[in-house]
Amino acid sequence: MKFVTTALAALACAGTVSAFAPNAAFVPKTSSRLNTAMNANVLKLSDPMNEILDKTDVFIFDCDGVIWRGDSLIDGIPETLEKLRAMGKKMFFVTNNSTKSRAGYKKKFDSLGLDIPAEEIFSSSFAAAAYMEQTKFKETGKKVYIIGEVGICEELDLIDVPWIGGPQDADKQPDMGPGGKLDHDEDVGAVIVGFDRTVNYYKIQYAQLCINENENCEFIATNTDAVTHLTDAQEWAGNGSMVGAIKGCTGQEPTVVGKPSPLMIDYLCTKLGLERSRICMVGDRLDTDVLFGTDNGLQSLLVLSGVTSEEKLLSPENTITPDYYADTINDFFVEAPAKVES
Repeated sequence: MKFVTTALAALACAGTVSAFAPNAAFVPKTSSRLNTAMNANVLKLSDPMNEILDKTDVFIFDCDGVIWRGDSLIDGIPETLEKLRAMGKKMFFVTNNSTKSRAGYKKKFDSLGLDIPAEEIFSSSFAAAAYMEQTKFKETGKKVYIIGEVGICEELDLIDVPWIGGPQDADKQPDMGPGGKLDHDEDVGAVIVGFDRTVNYYKIQYAQLCINENENCEFIATNTDAVTHLTDAQEWAGNGSMVGAIKGCTGQEPTVVGKPSPLMIDYLCTKLGLERSRICMVGDRLDTDVLFGTDNGLQSLLVLSGVTSEEKLLSPENTITPDYYADTINDFFVEAPAKVES
């Protein structure tokens, strides 16, 4: 898998982006703690103030599985966020879900009763558009074919990059009768694959034709998450399944713009002057959220309110370990047990 190494060059709440040089590479952190149960090198949060809060100026929160599940807000989250703000902590909300634009996610936060400023919200649909702007895709005169939903479309519209596909191809079927073929646009210079609840064979075939037959057509993935939270009742196949279909028929590896790619953290640190060692990434996924933290020199906390179970985290087979883990972010404000004097 090819992760983007260029820095995200965009203003979080504006419709334009501008390039800047990426930061120097950071060496991933390793933990020196003794092994816990089942040989996992990670401890459960027990003294939040000393272990996390006093060491952190900025929290980066994943959304699905941390703030909400599907369309249901996790209990206690509003109060926890209010307490963090009262302590002077900065917060950003970074999601790999590309189905909504930044404006769409602002509406979702509002609908759940969370007053989150637009400039604190980052989505992989925004990251995809920012990558296209930074690489000066518009200057090529080409267009983008989208497997995905309205979020990617809206973000590309903001930077005036032409696109086809997306929701408008939801009900299309290719002619697969004798002699049938699917004609594709030879002016497509990039295929962006994001989560798509109406993915179909037409879209897969169109994407593979563009990538395989159009010269220098780039394959871009918003993320490769294996599963996602469409509802709070069960896990659903994630964008990794859509990306996998295109990888399978093209033999190409995508440029990934969402977590754990460094685009968004490069933006935050460069534009806002943040110190990486004082940032804590909080998420429910090992291979995206926690890896995003460890690979980019951040503190990391895994919560068990999403897709990762304690059993999976502590399994000897797991090689990705956060600094700490907790049941939910509400555990930030659980009092540590009093120490008994010996």
